[in-house]
Amino acid sequence: MNTHCIILARGGSKGIPNKNIIDFCGKPLISWTIDQFSESKFIENIWVSSDSDIILDVARSHGVNVIKRPSEFSDDQSSSESAWMHAINFIRGKNQFIDTVIAPQVTSPLREVKDIDNAFRVFIDNELDSLFSASISEDLFFWTDEDSEIKSFNYDFQNRKRRQDIPKQIIENGSFYIFKTNIIEKYVNRLGGKIGYSEMDFWKVFEIDNLTDIRICSSIMKEFLLGE
Repeated sequence: MNTHCIILARGGSKGIPNKNIIDFCGKPLISWTIDQFSESKFIENIWVSSDSDIILDVARSHGVNVIKRPSEFSDDQSSSESAWMHAINFIRGKNQFIDTVIAPQVTSPLREVKDIDNAFRVFIDNELDSLFSASISEDLFFWTDEDSEIKSFNYDFQNRKRRQDIPKQIIENGSFYIFKTNIIEKYVNRLGGKIGYSEMDFWKVFEIDNLTDIRICSSIMKEFLLGE
């Protein structure tokens, strides 16, 4: 298995300007992802794909490969899949073989190297084609609000079960994905073929999308990972 890590990091962000390089617990946000995946023994090369020269400069300072992403794969309507395919073709153009991709989300810094390596073991041992990182919940109850009528979505509120009788619910937490290149080429989707998941601690489900998230994730990072 020849695995490359492809980190997508656009320069534009409506919620938080320059979100991918904001200061987070003492270093640019993207640096956490680069450092975490650099320590995994399963990854051959790391690539940062961005339309931003500033972000690419930060990536270069970490000694990883960079890909200048064209604007057609960098606007608000561009899918991650299109950016990953651009990166895969770029890597192949450098005469490098790429069989498998691990694709982390920069805005999910609450992860450890053990999460990454455990996911690879799950991927390999179960002969998967694609995998998503997941957090597990046993008692999250969701409702929908449609046409001014709220309805219980993933349970029957009129037949509420005991906590111990509720089956575990798998939450796709977005921290990272692993997929074979032939899968994304066939389905134009990060998930396809034989799909599996790798479990992470529930507190790692949090990600950074707004200013409040920065405070929450910073507190969790300091408490659980930095020991401050």
